[in-house]
Amino acid sequence: MTMEYRRLGSAGVRVSALSLGAWVTFGGQVGEDVAQECMTRAYDAGVNFFDNAEAYADGNAEIVMGAALKKLGWARDTFLVSSKVFWGGSGPNQQGLSRKHVFEACHAALRRLRVEYLDFFFCHRPDPSTPIEETTRVMHDLVTQGKVLYWGTSEWSAQQIAEACQLADQRNLYRPQMEQPEYNMFHRERVEREYRELYARYGLGTTTWSPLMSGLLSGKYLDGIPHGTRVTLPGYAWLKQKFESDVTRSRLGCVRKLKGLADSLECTLAQLALAWCLKNPHVSTVITGASRPEQVTENMRALDVLPRLTDEVMARIETTLREAAS
Repeated sequence: MTMEYRRLGSAGVRVSALSLGAWVTFGGQVGEDVAQECMTRAYDAGVNFFDNAEAYADGNAEIVMGAALKKLGWARDTFLVSSKVFWGGSGPNQQGLSRKHVFEACHAALRRLRVEYLDFFFCHRPDPSTPIEETTRVMHDLVTQGKVLYWGTSEWSAQQIAEACQLADQRNLYRPQMEQPEYNMFHRERVEREYRELYARYGLGTTTWSPLMSGLLSGKYLDGIPHGTRVTLPGYAWLKQKFESDVTRSRLGCVRKLKGLADSLECTLAQLALAWCLKNPHVSTVITGASRPEQVTENMRALDVLPRLTDEVMARIETTLREAAS
C-alpha cells in the first residue's frame, strides 16, 4: 500500500488521495486518545490532509484534533489541516458568511486547532443573505494575511462558484481553489456533471465527503441498523430517517450485489466504494472517517484495490447502479 498524492485542481499543493475527517467522530463518538491513534494510523499510511469544521461537535472536534496535533508534534510542512465556516453559534453574527463571522471563525479555528494558519478554509454552505463579493473579499484578506493558504466552498452550486471566481478575477482577488461536495456511488450528479466546466475553466479541485454514504456502502446496514452506529447517535435523527426511507431500502439490493463484486475482488465493500471514488480524475482527495484505528487501516487498503478496477469491473459497477436507479 503506497499513498498517492494529487494536485488540488490547478494548485501546486498536493493532497493524499485518501484523507481523514473529523465529522461525527471527533469530539462525539471518540475522545482525544482514540482520535490521536486514528490520526497516527492515517499519517503513517501517508495521509497528509485532516479535515474539520467549526460545526463539528460544536467546535469540540477541532479541540480534539488540535490536542492530538500538539501531542504528536508533526512537522508543520508534513500535514494539511482545514476548517469550515458557516454554523458557529446561535447569535445573529455567529452564522453565515459575513465578513465578521468568517474573520472570527478563522481565528477561533486557529485557536482550537493550535496552528498558526489553516491550509484550507471552506465556506461550509452558500449564504443567500451575504453577497458573494463580501465573502470572497474576506477570504482574500485572510489569504494575504497568511492565516489561510487556500479557500474554497462546500456544497455550492456551479453557478455560485463561477460567480465567486469571476468576481475574484475582476477584482484581482484570490479565487476559491476547491469545493467539498458529497460524492459516492449513489450521489454523483454534482461532481460528474454540474462541475464539469469548472475543472477546466478554473482549475477547481475537490475534497469529497461521504464516500460510503454514511455507512450504507460499507454493507453494515444490510441486516438493519446496528446499535452504536452514527445513525443512532443523538442529534442524527435526520440521518436515521434518511436510512429508513423507501429510497434507501430500495438501494440495499444494489448494495448486496456490490458486496458480491467486492468479494470477487477480494476486498471489502467499503474498500471498493472508496476505490471507485478515487477512479474519478477530478477527485483530489476522498475524505474518510473512522471511530476506531482499525477502520483507518482498512480504509487505507482501498489504494490496493484501485488497480483492480479495470474498465470491465467499472462497467459491471455501472450496470449494477443503473439497474438500481431504474
